[in-house]
Amino acid sequence: MKDNGRPTPAGGLLTCREAGAADKPVLVLLHGFGGSGHHFDSILEPLSAVAHVVLPDLPGHGQSCDFAGSRHPRAAAEAVLATLSAMGCDRFHLAGFSLGGAVASLIALQAPERILSLTLLAPGGFGSEIAAETLRTFAAADTADTLRAAAQRMMAPGATPPEAELAQLLRERENETLRETLAAIAAMITKDGRQGAIPRSDLARISCPVRVVWGTQDPVLPVSQSRDLPPQFDLRLVPGAGHMLVHEARDAVIETLLASVAA
Repeated sequence: MKDNGRPTPAGGLLTCREAGAADKPVLVLLHGFGGSGHHFDSILEPLSAVAHVVLPDLPGHGQSCDFAGSRHPRAAAEAVLATLSAMGCDRFHLAGFSLGGAVASLIALQAPERILSLTLLAPGGFGSEIAAETLRTFAAADTADTLRAAAQRMMAPGATPPEAELAQLLRERENETLRETLAAIAAMITKDGRQGAIPRSDLARISCPVRVVWGTQDPVLPVSQSRDLPPQFDLRLVPGAGHMLVHEARDAVIETLLASVAA
C-alpha cells in the first residue's frame, strides 16, 4: 500500500492510497460519509489480487480534511476526476459506498467515457429519506464508545462494527478540524432531515454496466430506494444486512466488485 504523496491543499488533489500491481485494471473505491479510504481495508487483499486499487479520501475526510473548496458531492466528483487525471488514470472501474456511491454516480454522469463499470453499495442520492440524526451523531462521535454506538446505529440489529475500523476512525478524529468539517458536511447532506436525490432520468443516462448492492435492513438509506432503478442496473439485495455492507455483507461485496472488474 502506498500514499500518492501529493500535498492536498497546495496541489489541489485528494490524498490517495494505492494497492495492487500497476499493470492491472484500475479500481477506484470511494468511501462513505465520516470515513476514509481505510473503510475498505478488510477487502483489499482479494481486490488487489486482480486490480490496481485506488482509495481516495473524499474532500473533508481523512487525509483530505484540508482539501480546498466545496464539500458538495458534485464538487467531490470533480475532485476525484482531477486527482485521477493527475495520476494518469484515464479509464477505470468505479465503486462507491453510501456518500461515495452518490459521488460515483455523479462521476459516471460527468465523465461517462472514463468509466468501465460502476458498483454502488447502498448509494446515497437515490431517494430523499435518510437517517439524518444518525449521521449527525456519527459526525460528532470522538471517543471509542460514542463511535461504536453511532456505527451500530447504521448496522442491522445484532451486528457489531469491527474494532480495527473504529480505531482508525478514532485516530482520524483526533483532528479537531476534521470533526468540525464532518459536522458541517452532515448538516449539508441532511438539510431539513432529507438528502438530495439524483433523478431516475439522470441515472438512466449512465451507459456503463452498473451493479447495486443493498441490505434489506439498512437503517440509514432504506432499501425502498432501490426500487424503480433503470433496467441496466443489476440489483443484488442482501437479506438481513444493514448499511455497513463491507462488514455485514463482505462476501457479496467482494463477489460483486470482482464481477465488475472481470466484465
